[in-house]
Amino acid sequence: MEEIFKQVNNQLLKIVFYGPESTGKTTLAKQLAAHFQTEWVPEYAREFLQLKWDKTNQICTIEDLKAIAVGHLKAENEAVAKANQWLFLDTDALVTKTYSEMYYGYAESWLEDAVEQLHYDFYFLTDVDVPWEADDLRDKPNERSESFAFFKQKLEENSKPYVVLSGNQEKRFEKALQWLEKVKVAKEIGLNGNQLLELEAHGVSVFYIKEHFQYIQRGIHPAHLVKPATINDGIHPLNEEEAHFYAQFYKENLQKLKVKKFIPASGAASRMFQFLIEFIRDFKLGQETINAYINRSNNQQLSIFLIGKEKFPFYQDLLQHTSQVVENFALLDKDFKDFYLIKELLYAPQFNYINKPKAVLPFHQYPTHFATPLEEHLVEATVYATNQDRSFLHFTITQDHEQLFKEVANEWKPKLERDTQTHITIRYTYQEKSTDTIAFGKDWKPLTDEVGKLIFRPSGHGALLQNLNQLDADVVFIKNIDNVSHNHKQQEMLYKKALAGILLYWQQKIFHYINQLKAVEVSVQVIKEAESFITQQLQIALAEDFFKYTKEYKIDHLLERLNRPIRVCGMVKNEGEPGGGPFWVMDQKGNTSLQIVEKAQVDLTKINQKEVLEASTHFNPVDLVCGMKNYAGIPFNLNEFTNPNAGFVVEKSKNGKTLLAYELPGLWNGSMANWISIFVEIPLSIFNPVKTVNDLLKPAHQPS
Repeated sequence: MEEIFKQVNNQLLKIVFYGPESTGKTTLAKQLAAHFQTEWVPEYAREFLQLKWDKTNQICTIEDLKAIAVGHLKAENEAVAKANQWLFLDTDALVTKTYSEMYYGYAESWLEDAVEQLHYDFYFLTDVDVPWEADDLRDKPNERSESFAFFKQKLEENSKPYVVLSGNQEKRFEKALQWLEKVKVAKEIGLNGNQLLELEAHGVSVFYIKEHFQYIQRGIHPAHLVKPATINDGIHPLNEEEAHFYAQFYKENLQKLKVKKFIPASGAASRMFQFLIEFIRDFKLGQETINAYINRSNNQQLSIFLIGKEKFPFYQDLLQHTSQVVENFALLDKDFKDFYLIKELLYAPQFNYINKPKAVLPFHQYPTHFATPLEEHLVEATVYATNQDRSFLHFTITQDHEQLFKEVANEWKPKLERDTQTHITIRYTYQEKSTDTIAFGKDWKPLTDEVGKLIFRPSGHGALLQNLNQLDADVVFIKNIDNVSHNHKQQEMLYKKALAGILLYWQQKIFHYINQLKAVEVSVQVIKEAESFITQQLQIALAEDFFKYTKEYKIDHLLERLNRPIRVCGMVKNEGEPGGGPFWVMDQKGNTSLQIVEKAQVDLTKINQKEVLEASTHFNPVDLVCGMKNYAGIPFNLNEFTNPNAGFVVEKSKNGKTLLAYELPGLWNGSMANWISIFVEIPLSIFNPVKTVNDLLKPAHQPS
């Protein structure tokens, strides 16, 4: 580019008002410059061409364009020295280029180069929905829509980031202010204008990404474990007699409640079959035996699978299919047969188990059919999550799997409805795109793919809080998709009802104290009783200097502690399962509370933290019952009760680059950190997750 088109570089945010004639560009540039107490650059072409008209009565020619472009850039460079953070420009070289193409049919190469090389942070395209104002230079009053479309086309052809400003002056000004704040935040975290628009198109707020960026930069404070929650010290014991009492309490209060079941069921089942995937990939068919492979790879899970293969509910169908598609299958030796059986299980279209969700795989074999986890959850819901013969289930799924879910549900739901005389309503939702995040590199710059687009990624299962927040229900049961059993159903249903009864029992007490504290006259005795209830029974800490508070402040503080969502969490004895557990945790203000903590949240380099983690006696099986409405029956906004400091910063490698990203606090970890938490011991026998396909060989999943 010629020397005369050198742009002064600095840290200013340069904003261009761009659009056809008489669309309010000058007014907005002046108005915003005054608002931000900074400079604006008038349209040089008007000054230049008005002077020419006044002297010669001649209009613009293509020969004038260079002088106009040079004069405008000169004025811009002079304004830079006086501007404060922002510089607003009434047109730029792209406007000159657009007019050149509109009037003369082309733009000269020097103008093409100028548009490509000069940098501006964002463009406001001014609409033609304002009155036309005639002057000596304006000449297209009847072609405004066509001019607007042409200007818009040129912005897009030149990949300029823009939004349209329409409406009256006040609306345009307010919209411009909103977008300028977004542009400023985007630049702070290394995003350009087009990347900001990528976020908007994805439904992701730049302010949300800024929070993630700050967590990535400064890191996440690890959880400060004080001690494990144990029986009678954070975990309530629950024997069978008590379970029956609370189950009956739930039944007695059920008629006036809206009950739903929430099942996180996203993702494919590929992890269930990871050891089989590795076998198909690494086994040297015809060159080694399977025993030799197991010995060299230490793939002991494969040995268990092969020994028990005939006990899997899918085995007979798999054997019949493989016998038909593999030539001379019956004549092959055992290793070849096992290899082809596994290969068909994973990849054959009829099976394709690595690409299907767990919810639709056959888990249990009954005399009449195979049952999937989806069906088992439907059956469960008719037992404990049904009111007035209506049952509501909410599955969070991957959009690609929705058809599979519907096919399985539609096959079994009608029969189950007839057998149980229950009307079952199923809703499927996806993790909201607005909860996605972006990845950064170790240089803190946003990572892009091979075509320069931002790399979006899901922000962890904590994003499902938004799905949960949409449920209109008094009682919500939460349970993972793979935690179902063939046996122990009667005991399992009892304890699910018991957990719901415990929720209602404590909720009634909490609402009682809230109503007392909200009375016109509140006695000192009521305050003392509420204080004792919160600290002794709910085991929630009050402010350290609570005793110094005035009566009014004490009431407000007690209400703040009580008026929260409630969760009752079943806990099982810890037998080495991976996942979170119940602990007493101290926050940064020194307050101690009951939390579910994942191993990844703990700083294992600190000996005392490692010792507390290893001393845990119980495990979180994700068996929750939640109360998400307040004492007046109004739903809580669950976003107000999270702890973003309980999120995760993950570091991964992608295409040889280090990827850093923030993941939201886990749904039952930091996302529920400021709920009222009640932990209850439930029998280990009702916790039967299927993390690998071999778990289906355990007694809980086999016919009794």
